[in-house]
Amino acid sequence: MLLLPAETLPEGPNWSYELKLDGFRALALKPAGTVYLRSRNNKSFDRSYPSIVQALAALPDETVIDGEVVALDQSGRPSFQSLQNGSPAALVYYVFDVLVLAGRNVMSEQLSARRELLQREVFPRLGETIREAPRLDAPLADLIRAVREQGLEGLVAKRLDSAYEPGERSGAWRKMRVNRAEEFVIGGYTLGGKHFDGLILGYWRDDKLMYAARTRSGFTPALRAQLEERFRSLETAECPFANLPEPRAGRWGEGLTSAKMKDCRWLKPVLVARVEFVEWTADKHLRHSRFVGLRGANLA
Repeated sequence: MLLLPAETLPEGPNWSYELKLDGFRALALKPAGTVYLRSRNNKSFDRSYPSIVQALAALPDETVIDGEVVALDQSGRPSFQSLQNGSPAALVYYVFDVLVLAGRNVMSEQLSARRELLQREVFPRLGETIREAPRLDAPLADLIRAVREQGLEGLVAKRLDSAYEPGERSGAWRKMRVNRAEEFVIGGYTLGGKHFDGLILGYWRDDKLMYAARTRSGFTPALRAQLEERFRSLETAECPFANLPEPRAGRWGEGLTSAKMKDCRWLKPVLVARVEFVEWTADKHLRHSRFVGLRGANLA
């Protein structure tokens, strides 16, 4: 069952909330006494996360559960960077649903009932590495504020009376990203179509402008046109970033190499943008960045 992306989440007694954990979604299956861990695209995670597979050994036979493999950093916070890079970290499988229990298909039952089955029939058999996805009991506004203050990725809302709908994005499950937000200097933009494609962002360090990210999200056509109007008087032939070009593009392609710089246009570094993002990567880039607005500007 898939999550529907949303700008806001619903409220009311029929909705429950969980953390968006920032890991790898995975189904755990135990047919004929053997545990298998599969990705959302049905790729095997068995060799990638053998400790999780081993921890699921006591799962009831003929059972399928749904959850997320998460790497926790030293402070106990989810770290996708550690998970992706294979860095030493505590691996946990957070379980939030059950599809089949001891040979019985329970997908048509309500989510609240399926959770009771997990608590009664599944979790008592399993160890510390397998955990229930934490449910958050607080007003939505308080949860959003707490997630933002803690620098976590976001929130998930689920309708308590919902059935499990494999492969569907019905809206009974929804996700909202609650990103960190900071200010970054706009040092240029990338080309693309009628308007610019994305902004090139950086931060000052010892009077040098350091490249941090390119962001393509958060723009409407009208906003792009207004920003381009501001850019015209700031065009410059000289790259303002002290750490460019970078030697490699990196795992996620955030790196700005010499080849990629051919599609860049530079600006005098005077405009400051407020930008939301999930986290800093090990290469000092922003992951999943999104433009929010200009400092002191009223742009539609």
